Amino acid sequence: MATPLHPLSPARPWRARIAIAGLAGTLIILLLPLGAGFLGTVLPAFGILPAIGTGEVGLTPWRDLAASPGFATSLRLTLVTGLASTALAFALTVGFFASHRQLLGGRLAEALLAPLLASPHSAIAVGLAFLLAPSGWLARLVSPWPSGWTVPPDLVTIHDPWGIALTIGLVVKETPFLVLVTLAALNQVDAPSILRTGAALGYRRRSAWLKLVLPLIYPQIRLPIYIVLAFSLSVVDMALVLGPGNPPTLAVAAVRWFNAPDVTRYPMAAAAALLVLVVVMAAIGFWRVVEMGLARAGRRWIATGRRWHPAIELGEVLATGVFAALALGIAALASMVVWSFAWRWPFPHRLPVEWTVALWTQQASSLTGPLINTIGLALATTAMSLAVAIAAFEILENHSFALPAVVRAAALPLLLPQVAFQFGAQVLLVGLHLDGDLIGVCWLQMAFVLPYVLLALADPWRALDGRYARSAAALGASQVRILLAIKLPILLRPLLIAGAIGFAVSVAQYLPTLFAGGGRIATLTTEAVTRSSGGDRRVVGLLVTLQAALPMLIYGAALVIPKVLYANRRGMAGAA
Repeated sequence: MATPLHPLSPARPWRARIAIAGLAGTLIILLLPLGAGFLGTVLPAFGILPAIGTGEVGLTPWRDLAASPGFATSLRLTLVTGLASTALAFALTVGFFASHRQLLGGRLAEALLAPLLASPHSAIAVGLAFLLAPSGWLARLVSPWPSGWTVPPDLVTIHDPWGIALTIGLVVKETPFLVLVTLAALNQVDAPSILRTGAALGYRRRSAWLKLVLPLIYPQIRLPIYIVLAFSLSVVDMALVLGPGNPPTLAVAAVRWFNAPDVTRYPMAAAAALLVLVVVMAAIGFWRVVEMGLARAGRRWIATGRRWHPAIELGEVLATGVFAALALGIAALASMVVWSFAWRWPFPHRLPVEWTVALWTQQASSLTGPLINTIGLALATTAMSLAVAIAAFEILENHSFALPAVVRAAALPLLLPQVAFQFGAQVLLVGLHLDGDLIGVCWLQMAFVLPYVLLALADPWRALDGRYARSAAALGASQVRILLAIKLPILLRPLLIAGAIGFAVSVAQYLPTLFAGGGRIATLTTEAVTRSSGGDRRVVGLLVTLQAALPMLIYGAALVIPKVLYANRRGMAGAA
């Protein structure tokens, strides 16, 4: 019996061409705000912005930027906090796995990492601000004994001029992400056997891990590290909550100038946004150069056959740092929950002296709009991103396209700072009469949600055994039926997890919502960031609790639904 022709097989080239053209067109439309945004930032950065009467090409915006008060400090803060937090998060991750790989695996990893991974960056930042503040939980834990504080101390613990609080916040948020991607990379190699071989040759665990395992997995985690570095250098919401206020980091300064009533600041803001992009690209290049230098030094170290190095002893300290980061993140989220139920909580009491649920009922009417907007945007962007990802993988796997290369290309938006595109994207939405509209916000958010969904779904889709589809095709099943009846049920758990990731990314979007919404579409994230600097702590705690709870509920559902649906099909219930 002859095998039926695949609907997109070379024997039907017209269908293949239509499918590929449709996919390319869809991706172009989805990524159009980024292209338009980049153009809309480059032109004003060199003096071309006819809307405010400037149409001559020149470097005036750059001269204004260099002459602005605090510019050098802003640039230094951006570089120091971004590079330091990324390097520290990576060092903590490496030190942890070199010392304690067996302590974090399987369900324990999910239980510890899921709350921090699902929580938006701004939620972690607000929680840490309340944790680290002079009147925060950490100060209360040592008051009045042994510190002797009966009133909050006069200390600068957040918004410090050195960016220490911002660096801590970035480390707390990004370390769990790097731990997760390292766990995924370790699943691709037989690390236990490699370590046993190293032990047989006389190497201690840490030396064997650094010499034998790390070189194998680093190429797989390089892209996530670059994404963390790009985010840390261009973050806005966390910098607004934890970072220095005057002068702020460069990305925050650009946003302030964009939102200033004085429109003549727009060209300088565009120059600052473009400079953030240059800084990110230069930092990634610098990181790559350091990688190559360390690789050469590592090869020399391996060639010497030395079993020990003084730096190896830092592994235990770094491993402890991972647990400290996880504890800080969970305590930050817990402090927000406590504040949302606090009625009276004077210093130095460690817990509220009076509790209440009245705040939740009092704020219900004012938070209904932001809550509905948040859920609606997240569901819409996630559903459309999943649909596009499934269609893309279906088309690409039936042609001679290298799926990993395509996915890496789709991840490029994650390496680029959001602030470098938002102003131009806002101009595009204004021209299309979509500014301040949910459709415009959804469109702009998808440019950042879709890459995460593609990355999350790529490996499970590629790992799916192709014999299932070929067997169904041999029995006469169409491509659509194969997809709906075989592939999607088998991949249900990865699909739901990818959807949960997309949902969390959408909930966390601050800049796209702020710019595309024109300040008229409120979400839990925009409200939390806005109210964090001077708002009622109880209301902010309520906002952050909701903001963090939504992604966690979706993530929990993604883990539970396959187990319920496939309770009697053990292999499918736990399929990854």
